[in-house]
Amino acid sequence: MDFEWTEEQQEIRNQVRALCQRFPDEYWRDRDSSGEFPWEFYKAVADGGWLGITIPREYGGAGLGITEAALVMQTVGESGGGTQACSAIHLGIFGLEPLIKYGTEAIKEKYLPDILAGKTHVSFAVTEPDAGTNTTEIKTFATRRGDGYSITGRKVFITKARESQKMLLLTRTTPIENVEKKTDGMTLFFADIDREAVEVRELHKCGRPAIDTNMLFIDNLYVPLEDRIGEEGKGFRYILDGINPERILVAAECIGMGKRALERAVRYAKERVVFHRPIGMNQGIQFPLADSAAKLETAELMVYKAAWLYDHGRPCGKEANMGKYMSAEAGFEAADRAMQAHGGYGYIKDYDVERYWREIRLFRIAPISQEMVLNYVGEHVLGLPRSY
Repeated sequence: MDFEWTEEQQEIRNQVRALCQRFPDEYWRDRDSSGEFPWEFYKAVADGGWLGITIPREYGGAGLGITEAALVMQTVGESGGGTQACSAIHLGIFGLEPLIKYGTEAIKEKYLPDILAGKTHVSFAVTEPDAGTNTTEIKTFATRRGDGYSITGRKVFITKARESQKMLLLTRTTPIENVEKKTDGMTLFFADIDREAVEVRELHKCGRPAIDTNMLFIDNLYVPLEDRIGEEGKGFRYILDGINPERILVAAECIGMGKRALERAVRYAKERVVFHRPIGMNQGIQFPLADSAAKLETAELMVYKAAWLYDHGRPCGKEANMGKYMSAEAGFEAADRAMQAHGGYGYIKDYDVERYWREIRLFRIAPISQEMVLNYVGEHVLGLPRSY
């Protein structure tokens, strides 16, 4: 086994790190206060070509793998931008896998160049108010109308819908009671977010205010046939190709954010003097930070094992899920310990660690809860009876 990064991968890290240094904590603190989308950061990432890192070269992308995408996202996470930085760009990386694999040449040629140039923003619209992990029970329905479809329904927890022009939209085209398998009868579209037919209502959150999260109310949205992805009724299979990359990239972000929080805690522990000695000399401070360092490094190994497997066309569901689980746990624990090490100052916004803590907490819930990962491991890895 070779644990060395290639020269190209090292250069990716160096270039992304240099880009992120242009956006210090003060920039992200301001976005946390104002709730304004980080347009300058997004444009810099787009101009650098990073949005197209996994897009095939024939469409203007770099044609690289999920490993390289994970390196980008981990480096962004390490920069201090937290989920406000990561979530501004990651949907444009992992979310396009179904479009790239199953979209027609015409749809890819039409949309991919503008996506990687940062001109077209894309949202991922699957979850509904009454259908989260139980995706097969979605109720948003697409009815055939001439050369297209009319779609009506609701979606929730849709990131960046206020900025986006397009969305990967999963619907039913056959009622669940009329299919042999619950996963049949769902169809995927690359639909316009037409404000005449889609009401976008923002949901206000605990953290990440600069990246909007929304509920969509869809009323007779017309989608032409050419914007359907793949065959009618097979949409559920298509979105599965985005699930493992999503978990790998989110896990990489957690590692990056956890390492950033740990770095700030270590620095403070060296500088803060209480009872005439730096607090980092105290085992009550030092041991939890050392424990977090060990856990982050261990989780990181699983993340890149999953990425390597995916890039080599091998099954990686176990590794992607475990990597996400361990990274979310280790990252949040590191952020929590960073707050504790700072004492009262950890609760003050100017020290930033409370922002890291608020933002990374999300990943113990999304894109899949820790409990559902354990369900997966119990059933599909250990072979135990299904627990839900």
